[in-house]
Amino acid sequence: MAKKLNVTPLHDRVIVKPAPAEEKTAGGIIIPDTAKEKPQRGTVIAAGPGKKDEPVTVKTGDTVLYGKYAGTEIQIEGSDYLIMRESDILAIV
Repeated sequence: MAKKLNVTPLHDRVIVKPAPAEEKTAGGIIIPDTAKEKPQRGTVIAAGPGKKDEPVTVKTGDTVLYGKYAGTEIQIEGSDYLIMRESDILAIV
């Protein structure tokens, strides 16, 4: 599951661990690194408290879908994460 981070996002920010990129197609063709697309699915690792009148609706452990270019890539303790606003999240899966 999700590991505990020593980082707490502020306001309506959410930290997401992106799912790994697909290695093979459904037909079994191996996708080279140059042709892999950025994943658009991930797991919420941490969520801020929300804005004054709008609490955050996602919680730690939720699997979410987000836009292709959403968020900012960050590295915490050697792992890659995305930090984004909750409004960048399209759906909870």
